[in-house]
Amino acid sequence: MLCIYTKTNNGLVQKLHFSIEDNILPQNILWMDLLHPTNDEMNYITKRYNLDIPTQEEREEIELSSRYWEDNSSITINAHFLMRVTDENNELLLINETITFMTTQNILFTIRFNDFKIFEEMQTRILASPKNFEDGYDVLDKMFEVRVEKDADILEWIDKEARKLRINVLEEKNEYTYDKLLKDISSLQELNMRVRDSLFDKRRAMTSLIKSDKIDSDIKRNLTIVLKDLNSLVEFNVAQLNVLDNIQTILASQINIEQNKVIKLFTVATMAMMPPTLIGTIYGMNFEVMPELKWEWGYPIVIIVMIISTILPVAIFKKKGWL
Repeated sequence: MLCIYTKTNNGLVQKLHFSIEDNILPQNILWMDLLHPTNDEMNYITKRYNLDIPTQEEREEIELSSRYWEDNSSITINAHFLMRVTDENNELLLINETITFMTTQNILFTIRFNDFKIFEEMQTRILASPKNFEDGYDVLDKMFEVRVEKDADILEWIDKEARKLRINVLEEKNEYTYDKLLKDISSLQELNMRVRDSLFDKRRAMTSLIKSDKIDSDIKRNLTIVLKDLNSLVEFNVAQLNVLDNIQTILASQINIEQNKVIKLFTVATMAMMPPTLIGTIYGMNFEVMPELKWEWGYPIVIIVMIISTILPVAIFKKKGWL
């Protein structure tokens, strides 16, 4: 489906749904959004605007030359945008989906194969404030600005979840199993890395875009400000990864402490049972000459000695603070 935003004569922006069968494009196009485009639609745009639309393989390559390139008439950007999805357990997942941005003749073309809320928000902004959008570069500028704001919101949410997780580890660990805590930490680490990859990708694209001579000074100035915000998000993201590593270290230490307590308990129990076990072993031997076997009070005396030999090590351990 092709969705076209055009600038009308009275300065407003109009949204149109275009079919290639009509073969008549409107005038003053700002932005052409291609959602799940067909091969026929891709070929039509390619021939109509002399664009070299990247293939699916080219869109996913990680080399800088595949993420951003520019010629005399057009700019092509393949940028990772985060997409929120939920798994079968209703847990949040972030997926980096590649969106292709192309500009030529002051028109922005976006090629995507998933629905993103940011596009709905951009549509609302363009229709509500048409004076802020004179050409496709203005739309591209605002698109990156809004996306960085969304990434900041995601990082803030991750930070809140990390704080809750730290409290659970330190204060409420009895209410959570260690398996669940480790899974929550791993999940937040994965989300953080997804955000980091997306931020790095957009930073490369915006840095290259600022150097282009096809955009005006106002857009470059705004992109520079957005880039500074993005760099601060990268620093926050790195700090957040360190925080999660610290929480994981604390949890691992607590697991070790709990294991040491269990090992200490079994060690004390073993040590306490060694003297009575030794006594029982001695009098369990089948020698003919064992005077104690003929004692009238031999059995109760041995039982008492075994009880005392069990209690005595436990009392010593408690006195020394080992229990």
